Amino acid sequence: MSSLRTSRIRLAGAATTVVLAALSLTACSDGTGVHAESVAATAPTAHSASPASPASSSAASAGSGSSAAPAPGAAATTGTPKSAAGAPAAKAPASSGRPVTCEGSNTRTVAAPLNRPVNHMLLTVTNTGSKSCYLYSYPAVRFGEAQSVPPVIEDSKPQAVVTLAPGESGYASVSLSATDGSGTDGHTVNSLYVYFHGRSGNESVGAAAHPSLPAKGVYVDDSLKVTYWQQSMDDALGW
Repeated sequence: MSSLRTSRIRLAGAATTVVLAALSLTACSDGTGVHAESVAATAPTAHSASPASPASSSAASAGSGSSAAPAPGAAATTGTPKSAAGAPAAKAPASSGRPVTCEGSNTRTVAAPLNRPVNHMLLTVTNTGSKSCYLYSYPAVRFGEAQSVPPVIEDSKPQAVVTLAPGESGYASVSLSATDGSGTDGHTVNSLYVYFHGRSGNESVGAAAHPSLPAKGVYVDDSLKVTYWQQSMDDALGW
């Protein structure tokens, strides 16, 4: 019995030696070297728990109340986006400036004789400047060699000063002669100058306009009169 027990112990020892040698060869062949060999030599028994994976280790750390470090690149995906307030403010459009007074240098004036109302002429002033302009009061017109300007029809005064944005037009009508023949000193004129009033309405400002007249001229008499500047053509032609 003693010999049999001794033989079994020797066989078991030999088997263990063969297993360890095999593990050692495997460790060398898979590139892990001595580390794998030592692990095999100290491997736990079948009843021991296996080492936790990185994922389970992280879960365990989170469960224990410790905070996990952010994964690489997390800052780029969780950063706060820029708000509209944080963006550079857009530049405001350049201002065209405060309105100026309409006069000959920033407007174009056209004089057009009318069939209706008869013996009338329409003055059209268009803002050719880059700023809005105020068309104050009424046109101070001078036909031919006249030494004075005709009076204005007071009832035609608008409620507000006519304001012309760049490209817009204002209007006034001129009653050239009496339709019933009651006027005196009638004569034909071939030239016209239009002067512009300032804010006070008592003085002319800037350059005068010199619109052309028909080749045959226009007939005027001492009943000559003008309207105030109007914002619309219809208002100008109503007098």
